[in-house]
Parts: sequence; structure tokens; C-alpha cells
Amino acid sequence: MMSQIIPQTLRNSRQPFVALSGPSFALELMNNLPTAMVVASKDKKLANAVQQLLASRNLRISTTSDVTGVEIAGALKKRCSEIRWLSTKMGAKSTTISGLSGMGDIMLTCFVSLSRNRTVGVRLGSGETLDDILCSMNQVAEGVATAGAVIGLAQKYNVKMPVLTAVAHIIDNELTPQKAVFELMNLPQVYLYINK
Repeated sequence: MMSQIIPQTLRNSRQPFVALSGPSFALELMNNLPTAMVVASKDKKLANAVQQLLASRNLRISTTSDVTGVEIAGALKKRCSEIRWLSTKMGAKSTTISGLSGMGDIMLTCFVSLSRNRTVGVRLGSGETLDDILCSMNQVAEGVATAGAVIGLAQKYNVKMPVLTAVAHIIDNELTPQKAVFELMNLPQVYLYINK
């Protein structure tokens, strides 16, 4: 995660760090549409300073100390329960995953055509190759590069993440979308017990 890479690269374990995430598209911000985002930092004063710096009439900024939750939710935004399983094993709060930087970001990625990651997924599902898709885009779909990290994190934290792993295999051209769906649908049935 960037909160680990930046201090390591700078050789400063006390390097201040702020993660900015949440359900937003640059185009909507540029068009002054109401937007909400999350700033995460272990340093409350730094988080508040960034909040004050970025907040505006059209941009609402929430703060949290759950850097891990914000980073994982923002990076993986493909399957809510799998993100929650992994992030809580990594020390994140489940409330972060159900908040703006989790569910909010997932909703935008899944349902809004401005999402670069959604665009890649739709085009892959329609049979285009990843190389053709990426060559035709003038923006970065960060989920493509993030997908490979999922398998390593799932193994490291001993978390089963079938949907996210399938996405990584599709991106790596190890599975077709159709075969991935078939394999996922044929996984053993599970019983979800909800204690009320």
C-alpha cells in the first residue's frame, strides 16, 4: 500500500501520510457537481488541514484515521464482502468499508459510465482484449494494475477472495470473463447466517 511504500522509499518511518479517496470523478468536480470524499491519516491535525484545504461549496471532505480501510476500499472496489474480509484482517474498520471510500466508491465504479475501471470491465466482458482496451484509452484504469496485488494479499492474509481473484486472472489473460463467471457460479453453495 502507498502508506507503506512512501515511508520506505523516503526512509522515514514517521513520514506524514494522507490518503484521499471516495466516490468522485474529476469531470464531475470540474462541473461543480456535489461530491463527497474521504481524507485518511493517522495524524488528526494533518487530516483536518487537508480537509480544510480541499473542502469547498461543492466538495465535502470527511476525515478518518483508518488509512488501511480507505486504501484497500479505494483500490479493490470490486466486491464488498471480499474487501471487508481482507481489510479487517489487515486492521481496517468495517465502518470504513461501508462508508464513502468503500461502498460509495464501489457504487460509482459499478454504475457510472465515467468510471475507467467499469469501462475496462464492460469492454473485457464484450470480448475485447485488454491490450486493445488500454491502447485506446487516454486515461489510466488503476484497477488493472491493482488486480494483481489481490492474489498476493489474499494469500498473505489467508482470505478467500474468489471474485477478486477471478478479476485478476481475467486481467492477466488466464481466464475469459465467461469462464470466470462459470467457475464462480459453480463454487460450493454457502450458508450466510445473520444474527439479529
